[in-house]
Amino acid sequence: MRPLTIAALALTTAFATPALAQDTAAPAAAAAAAPATGDIEKGRLLTYTCQGCHGVEGYKNAYPNYHVPKIGGQSSVYLVNALTAYQQGTRAHPTMQAQAESFSDQDIADIAAFLSSLSK
Repeated sequence: MRPLTIAALALTTAFATPALAQDTAAPAAAAAAAPATGDIEKGRLLTYTCQGCHGVEGYKNAYPNYHVPKIGGQSSVYLVNALTAYQQGTRAHPTMQAQAESFSDQDIADIAAFLSSLSK
């Protein structure tokens, strides 16, 4: 009976230890990888100046004659990705890059939450 007990203990330990190690590491990794949750009200305040270009139907920006897209109702994921790309300089538009450089990750999440909550 003793070899069976030792074998059962060994199997239990072998399967439980990685799970325990994973469980203690997972919260830290998940927190680092998890996107910020947006606050719609804060996003509403942050997007006040966005209306100057994005809120005008058919508006064309002067750099160079660029059609400014309507962003209300756009996907939150798209907005976060676009603002992050402007912030990192991987998406080019001087005005948007200048705007996005001042945003924190939380600001971007808030902006995306508000704009995606609007109807198209």
